[in-house]
Amino acid sequence: MPRTGTSSIARPGRRIGALLIDYLAATIIATGFLGYDQFALPSEAGLTMFAPMAVFAVLQILFIPTAGGSPGHRILGMRLVRLDGGWVGLWRPIVRTLLLVIVIPAVVFDADQRGLHDKATGLVLIRA
Repeated sequence: MPRTGTSSIARPGRRIGALLIDYLAATIIATGFLGYDQFALPSEAGLTMFAPMAVFAVLQILFIPTAGGSPGHRILGMRLVRLDGGWVGLWRPIVRTLLLVIVIPAVVFDADQRGLHDKATGLVLIRA
């Protein structure tokens, strides 16, 4: 892959920006449709406190195979592709999202700046 420009590996700044966009969108959706209250105490919130994370996971799982990336990825000019160039498929977005939600695999990078969640699924986030 090229070091810079189109098809180069997306850098951490763009990745973090996309994550913030996606989580903000998930929070807005959870607030509007699932009764999530970000100011509620944990004892009052019940299961709705997990609503933004659930919406975030659904957005990731739906948009990665259909749009080539989450809304945040696409807004910031990135897309998720397989290393061998094939279709991302259905299981890769599910496994990647589960690892992303756990957080640790997403913050551990290799020399190519690919997170463990991408390496485990054979995916790479590139600049579109």
